[in-house]
Amino acid sequence: MYKYLLAHEKRMLELLDSNEEQNWEAINAYHQTQIKFLQHERYIHLIVTLAITFIMLGCYIISSIKPCIALAALDLIFTILELFYIIHYYRLENGVQRWYRIYNRICERSGVLEFL
Repeated sequence: MYKYLLAHEKRMLELLDSNEEQNWEAINAYHQTQIKFLQHERYIHLIVTLAITFIMLGCYIISSIKPCIALAALDLIFTILELFYIIHYYRLENGVQRWYRIYNRICERSGVLEFL
């Protein structure tokens, strides 16, 4: 997903930096659709991240009540999994923020922001 995010961002920036005549309304509509897809992806990952957090906390509580090697290993696995989900969510969040700025630039190029 992150590679797709970067590839789309690169393509939009190339279009914005080119001096060629573009159909900015179509580009704007396409980019808005991509933002919606990314927002949905971000929302799903937020839910999954929170679910893993609660499972991880439950495992911590259980292993503090009844310590054993298997529960400690499970704690470690969920901690590592949570770390990767947080990194992925962080990337998605920052990506969508960059895409909002790209959207504003597209609006400027298409003339939508001239009357605002």
